[in-house]
Amino acid sequence: MTLPAALIYALFYLYPTINNLRYSLTNWDGFQEAKFVGVENFSKMAGDSVFTKVLGNNIEFTFLVLIFQTSLSLLFAIFLLQNSRISTFLRTLYFFPTIISSVSVAMVWQFLYEPNLGPLNVFLNSVGLDFLALNWLGSETATLRAIAFTQVWFHTGQMMVVYIAGLQQIPAELYEAAEVDGASRWQQFKSVTWPMALPTTAVVMAYTTIQSFRAFDLVFAMTGGGPNNSSSILVTMIYLTAFNEFRFGYAASQSIFLIIFILAITALQRRILRTKY
Repeated sequence: MTLPAALIYALFYLYPTINNLRYSLTNWDGFQEAKFVGVENFSKMAGDSVFTKVLGNNIEFTFLVLIFQTSLSLLFAIFLLQNSRISTFLRTLYFFPTIISSVSVAMVWQFLYEPNLGPLNVFLNSVGLDFLALNWLGSETATLRAIAFTQVWFHTGQMMVVYIAGLQQIPAELYEAAEVDGASRWQQFKSVTWPMALPTTAVVMAYTTIQSFRAFDLVFAMTGGGPNNSSSILVTMIYLTAFNEFRFGYAASQSIFLIIFILAITALQRRILRTKY
């Protein structure tokens, strides 16, 4: 079993990665012969204002999703930890978005965010909060945050299940001892739940970070990266650079940067959280 698995890994993961690294050192339009340019593509990224803007978008997007998705998934997991009928129903309800295709999710939220007839703006206008009604997917200031909210809605249920699995491993004796000592619910959370949940939090944060950098389908289906690259993230820029501009070498170098950047962030997260437990 080891050899077939190794062959599949080499064919579908290792070879494409090595080939991508090779193309990142070339100037190639997909038609003519690739021209070796060394690290020129990587140095070009530093002076590319669009790349810098998109990288900033991705960092903001990831930060928003990381904060809200991690917090909400932990909160839901704590409230739905007991195996009651209502908890089981709500777990299923919160997890349901995860099994829907991302394109379907994008279409639903495009409708909800529609500036004139969308339910969100209709509701805001009906309760006298019309000053909050925006062109959610057409405004350069609101678009990225609107998509980040959609991403949180899409994946919070999945991370909730991960947290529930982690919280169920905490010995009940720790809570019993805390109650004997007169600890309040908040003190129990601060002294027992949160420290014991840190290993699970490390997993949730790493996975959420990777999801945020790979949210191509949601972003592309909702806005295509617009308006004016205000909602574009690195994966959408890589796609457009390769298949709209036919700069495959430059797109390959961007994807190598993306891999290294994700690895660096997840490694930093693990190191910070590891010092806590």
